[in-house]
Amino acid sequence: MKHLQLLLTCLLSGSMMILGLSATRAQNPANGQAVQPPAQQGQVPAQQKLTPEQEAKIVAQMQAEAKKFTLPQMKTALEQSPNPVLYTKQILQKRFKIDTIVVTRTRGFNSLADSLAYNGKEKKVYGPYGEKGGRFLVQILTKAPNQFYHISQIFIDTSVFRYRVADSLGNVIIRKLRDSSASFEQLAKTYSMGGEGGGDLGWIARGVIVPTIEHEVMAHKKGEVFRVWSSNGLHIIRKTENPKQDTGFALMMRIFL
Repeated sequence: MKHLQLLLTCLLSGSMMILGLSATRAQNPANGQAVQPPAQQGQVPAQQKLTPEQEAKIVAQMQAEAKKFTLPQMKTALEQSPNPVLYTKQILQKRFKIDTIVVTRTRGFNSLADSLAYNGKEKKVYGPYGEKGGRFLVQILTKAPNQFYHISQIFIDTSVFRYRVADSLGNVIIRKLRDSSASFEQLAKTYSMGGEGGGDLGWIARGVIVPTIEHEVMAHKKGEVFRVWSSNGLHIIRKTENPKQDTGFALMMRIFL
């Protein structure tokens, strides 16, 4: 998470030179020609130091051009900008919000934000989303990895069964697995109260699983089955795959239209 915060600081503290003079090229709605950055329109080259007056003139020109953008042109401008946060603030002059999204699993996403954070491409702008009057675009600024565990579970809820009954059911399940009289998937469908069907929980991010379960997952090998008690009941866990690195965090910007 530290490098996400550092990147955000850099994005928000960029100068006008970072912002604009390499500028975004988008199609001019009037004549279909490429909009060239001011430095290529007879202005002072980007590598030369600008006076405040020159800088203000260039910014004003870019702002005027940006007001003519269609929505696809705006999305292209954001994707090509070296500093999309500063470009949004000073050139597009749009209200925006930066969100840090935590990816908890790689499927069965809880929201659009989770899905975009995991499946979206860096720098890409998506949308618009939302109802009329509240539409917004979403740009993926950067991503960061996390460790994910692939596990399956058979859960016996102790709010339904007493501890002794849950423990007895757990012993029956473990015995059936050891003598191969039933598969984990079959037993999950019969006994599990977690609502996960055949027991497969998919890939779950580190820090999301109950700590006692996560500790045991780390201690066991791929394919091993073990029991863990939590405050909710008995968890019979199978470590389906070895851990992997995948997208765990995303820094995203919402641009309000």
